[in-house]
Amino acid sequence: MSQLTLLLLQGGFLVLLWFFVFGVVYSLRADLFGVKVRKLPEPAASPAPAAAAPVASPDAVTTQVKRPAPPAPSPVGALATTSTVSRIVITSGPKAGLELPLGTEPLTIGRSSESGLVIRDDYTSSHHARLVLWGDQWMLQDLDSTNGTSHDGVRVAAPVQVKVGAPIKVGATTFELRT
Repeated sequence: MSQLTLLLLQGGFLVLLWFFVFGVVYSLRADLFGVKVRKLPEPAASPAPAAAAPVASPDAVTTQVKRPAPPAPSPVGALATTSTVSRIVITSGPKAGLELPLGTEPLTIGRSSESGLVIRDDYTSSHHARLVLWGDQWMLQDLDSTNGTSHDGVRVAAPVQVKVGAPIKVGATTFELRT
């Protein structure tokens, strides 16, 4: 073998070795810090009601406490709307029995301490899934997690509407949206 061929083989091996090292570093960085999250498109704007109710100032709200009538019980399998969903209940996994109130803000689920619902197990990604209020429906979005997210036994590939009482599985944890 000539000296030039040997030098080219050594250089190619060195380049290949550096690609491997950069791939490992990139993989570790993505696992530790997460990947960039894609946002859902905004829902179509609904027409404004003909006569909107006047909005009270924050001071007036504290002095006038009015409790809304409780929503009618929804059957299992009904779509999760803002008027019917008020909490997340973890049914199995390390935090079984935990109940979290659900507001109108998106809720990120994952192993990261930045997540709204932190699940620390080996099968959950740093930023695993997200619950988003889209119009008046709750949507579940998988954030390109390694082990995937399932809703009602079906793996989530694109954002799906969440059903009240349907099991949502993230890693080794299962939870439901309830009224």
